[in-house]
Amino acid sequence: MTIDHIRLSKQAREQLIRLKRHTGIEHWNILCRWAFCRSLAEKSVPPPAKIPADSNVEMSWRVFGGRHADLYFALLKQRCVVDGIPISDEELAMQFRLHLHRGIAYLANDRKLRDISSLIAPAA
Repeated sequence: MTIDHIRLSKQAREQLIRLKRHTGIEHWNILCRWAFCRSLAEKSVPPPAKIPADSNVEMSWRVFGGRHADLYFALLKQRCVVDGIPISDEELAMQFRLHLHRGIAYLANDRKLRDISSLIAPAA
């Protein structure tokens, strides 16, 4: 496993606070899983960006992924292969951060997302 800990940016933290309020989902890791998957569903490659790790929100990879941590890691690796990104520890960590933060932004900026049912509606 190449990703041990995840620390979010202050902006992502604020967006997650809003998402928690709208959805009623209390745990950061669950919202982060939704966000990660939302970004993976997007066909475009997340643009390169320097994302600061300047918030107090952090979690281990195992907390992020829970019992499906290996599946999320496999999804990340597969997406890198599809996008033509080399599979290295550094690239996997960077792509994960990019996907996670892009997904959080997508969810936070979705004006239709006002409760937990609107969060899961696209998956149904």
